[in-house]
Formats: sequence, C-alpha cells, structure tokens
Amino acid sequence: MSAGRSPLADLSPASFAMVMATGIVSIAGELRGWHAFAWSLFWLNLALYAVLWVLTVLRAARHAGRFRDDLADHNRSVGFFTVVAGTCIVGNQLVVIAERPEIAVGLWFFGIALWAVTNYTIFLLLTVKPEKPSLAQGINGGWLVAVVAAQAVATLGGLLAPHFHEAQEIALFFSLVMWLGGAMLYIWIMGLIFYRYTFFPLSPSDLAPPYWINMGAMAISTLAGTVLIGNADHWSLLAELRPFLKGLTLLFWSTATWWIPLLVLLGIWRHGVRRFPLRYDVLYWGAVFPLGMYTVCTQRLADVLEWPPLQIVPRYFIYIAVVAWALTTMGLIGRLVGRLREPVA
Repeated sequence: MSAGRSPLADLSPASFAMVMATGIVSIAGELRGWHAFAWSLFWLNLALYAVLWVLTVLRAARHAGRFRDDLADHNRSVGFFTVVAGTCIVGNQLVVIAERPEIAVGLWFFGIALWAVTNYTIFLLLTVKPEKPSLAQGINGGWLVAVVAAQAVATLGGLLAPHFHEAQEIALFFSLVMWLGGAMLYIWIMGLIFYRYTFFPLSPSDLAPPYWINMGAMAISTLAGTVLIGNADHWSLLAELRPFLKGLTLLFWSTATWWIPLLVLLGIWRHGVRRFPLRYDVLYWGAVFPLGMYTVCTQRLADVLEWPPLQIVPRYFIYIAVVAWALTTMGLIGRLVGRLREPVA
C-alpha cells in the first residue's frame, strides 16, 4: 500500500450503511418467503456488524484526531447516525428472521444509548462550532440519516413492545414519541435540502448517493408507522390514534413514492447526461438501503391497510433492491481486491 495512506484513518463514519442495506434487504427477502436468502444475509450482516465495530473502535483509539474532526464536520458527522440505524436493523433481523427478541432487546437499549449520544453530540458540535460552511456546502441528503436513526429505534421498539408484558405501554409510548420526533426532524432538514436543491447551483458531484435517503427516511417512517398501527390493539391510546396513525403513515409512504421518479431522473442526469463516473463508494450503501426499505414498508403498509393491490409493489420492487445490493457488493469486493494488489511502500 502506498506511503501515507491509512484505510483505517480514512474509514467513513457512514460505513454502517452497509449493515443497514444488507439487513433490510434480508428482511425484504424474508417477507417475500425467500428464507434461505434472508438467512444468508442475516449471518453475513452479523459478521459485517462485528467487523465494523472493531474497525470503528480501533479508528477512535489510533486516529482520535481524525475521529473528533469527523464529529464536527458538517458533511461527515451525520454518517455516525448509521451506527444507530445499523444496530436497530440488526435487531429487526433478530426479531423477524431469527425470532430471537430476547437478544434484540439488548440491541434496542444499545441503539437508544447510541442515538442519544450521537444525536446530541453531533448537533451540539455543529451548533457551537465557530466556523461553518455555507448551506450549499454543508448540507446533503446524508443529513436525513438522523431521521432514519430515530425511526429505526421507533420501529424496533414497536416490534419488541409485546415482549415487555407489563411495560409494553412504556415501550410503545417511547416508540410513538421517537416516531413523531423523527417526522418533525425530517420536515426541518428536508426543507433545507429542498431549498438547497432548487435555489443553488447543483453539480453532478453534489448528488452523492445519500440523496436517496430523501426517500429512505420517509420509507422507514412508514415502516415505523405500520408497526405502531399493528400495536393499536395492545394499548388504548394507540387505538384512539389509529385514524391519525394511518393517515400520517400513508402520507409518509406517498412522500417516499413521490421521490422515486425524481431521484431516478437526477441519477440519469448525473451519470447519463453529465457523465459522472459510476464507481464504488461506501456512500452507495445509502442508496441501496432506501430501495430495500421501500420494499419492506410497502409490504407492511398493504398488510395494515388490508388492501391487497398494494402488494404488487413489493412483489417486483424487491428485485430492484436485490440487484442494487448485489452490484454494490461487487463494487466493494472489487475495491478490496484492488487495495490488496497495491504495492507496499
């Protein structure tokens, strides 16, 4: 490897996006009855999760300066929210695929702690730092991973609530608060992103893959809403709010659906019209995750609304998610092989 380069020091804070993407695609497969596929990705994801934690801890210890700089960087700091979302997605896999909610409970509490530390550390540092970038330079779709993190906590909490027995109402209330808070956070951040897109010049390099999180944040908000609706019979407050929950959840799904054609067109403009090179970047996992999440949330929405025609969407959309995951995985393998072949200084 060439002198002066350290892959560990350069590890992206958003690396856990591959855990998010792999986990949700496996859950999508499970919901479609692809059990062998789902289990294969489940075990792969556990390995990825463990390896990335080791690398993250090593980076924080050996390259503390770079790690601290990332926490206060407007573009890179939001990548740390993938740790929260990745943790809760693994918890979802343990519930949906492995049927081990007792282990998922530990990950949920861990995810809550990670969310609290990450959320308030990053937004505090970005608020008080003396020198800040302009809006055009400092915000991108990756900021919405903060919303994904909150909704991932809400989703896992809703799935686990029936297993808390006497304390299930507390778990459901916490999940409801996280869901609504995440929705409000989307409104705040999305307003800035949409303003940046439409009133500032946009180059192909500005449309990095995380802009798909514009859709993914609404997709996981939809999923969290369906989980709360599914728990309405377990708590009187949710039963009273059922019409509100259904309406807001359908709003989230409609917003996610609205984004898809525009994001596809922007991708064509970026790579087809402006000829921006299409090569592997860890940020592409941030585009795979929304595709898998849209598949899962639409499946769950069709179930809670009891409207079979909606099942057509996940029946075919899952193939798009799987192909995107496979292509990105191939890109990762190619990148790793390329680095192994680099000469050692």
